[in-house]
Amino acid sequence: MVAARKTGTRGLQIRPATGEDARFILSLVPRFVAFELPKARHKREVVATLLADLRRAMRETPASDHFFIACDANRKSVGFLRLQLQRDYFSNGRACHVSDIAVASGQDGRGIGRALLAHAETWARANHCKLLTLSVFPANARARGLYEQAGFTTDLVRMAKPLKER
Repeated sequence: MVAARKTGTRGLQIRPATGEDARFILSLVPRFVAFELPKARHKREVVATLLADLRRAMRETPASDHFFIACDANRKSVGFLRLQLQRDYFSNGRACHVSDIAVASGQDGRGIGRALLAHAETWARANHCKLLTLSVFPANARARGLYEQAGFTTDLVRMAKPLKER
């Protein structure tokens, strides 16, 4: 188990999540659809899928999944991070994927997302990963800006075409 670590953001601490954090983590799912989604995606469907996936991962605790909670100086949960150990498709090298990252509503602009990304990078390096990846919807401009500031660049562009039944 990884110990909690303090970050440069006033009193912010990032610690491994426990079963008691499940309600908080699930409460942040609406943050993943708080912007315009691509044509092929519907908010209800995305929320339902995310909830089901997070519940499954928290219940089954796959060895590849690692959850972290950001807490403020008062120990109030203010964000969460889910990392997944993977193999990079092209290099077959060890990679860490930021599967989910969210900051609680009203906590934006306080450096919490930046601290969670820094934690992800530190954790990935400590776990011998050669690549840190994440995915983001194109219209999530705030998150994309944060990721670019943190050094992420476009690696692949996934495109989708909605198909209607004939």
